[in-house]
Amino acid sequence: MYFNYNGTAIHYQQFGKPSSCPTLLLHGWGRSSEDFKGIVSHFSERNFIVIDFPPFGKSDSDIEGWTIFTYAQMVISLCEHLGITKFDVLGHSFGGRIAILLCAVNRAHVHSCILTGSAGMKPKRNLKYLVKICKYKIYKKLGKDTSAMGSADYKALSPQLKKTFVNIVQTNLEAFAKTIYTKTLLIWGKKDDQTPLYMAKRLEKYLKNCKLEFIENGGHFAFLEYPMQFYRHLKQFWEEE
Repeated sequence: MYFNYNGTAIHYQQFGKPSSCPTLLLHGWGRSSEDFKGIVSHFSERNFIVIDFPPFGKSDSDIEGWTIFTYAQMVISLCEHLGITKFDVLGHSFGGRIAILLCAVNRAHVHSCILTGSAGMKPKRNLKYLVKICKYKIYKKLGKDTSAMGSADYKALSPQLKKTFVNIVQTNLEAFAKTIYTKTLLIWGKKDDQTPLYMAKRLEKYLKNCKLEFIENGGHFAFLEYPMQFYRHLKQFWEEE
């Protein structure tokens, strides 16, 4: 199914029996709703809505001028389109950023939240990183080629998408997190090297109604690496609602 948001076709799917409080599944940057096939299958009694964030999955690739707030507003508009006034949300990585914003600015409609490997916290920067940034700025000022610099995610993007990506990673959501009272579960891989443990602990500190669970050997994709452990945490959380 598709939803038109300001001229951009957004692909989404609904699974399970219709519910007055479905669960939105929000994937990471560069991924797609395919990441959640296991969750949808394992919890077949629940009602899920999975979304492909453009330009990924089956959604349109034209997102010129989009920011992190555009993505959040798109999700809100989709819910309004479907007549959904209350929902649970589960966000991974970039999808966690969207979930944080939804809980902060659309709090009356979010029943509960699950964040796994969520981005959005200000990262710690070491000397190596600062030297890299300084080198980039010098090269750019001198008109030298900087195309080989940056993360793998960044280098893989078109010039148009690079602007959106930079906006997203530079938007610090800590101030938003501090306003959230939504019942929240954090599930983190202890070996996550993309959104390290200190980010999970910072979120646990900021969120007012939060529980933190770890997956011992899990990385950034702990929900795919150790699905049964992940599902066990989900099941307990949802049963306590």
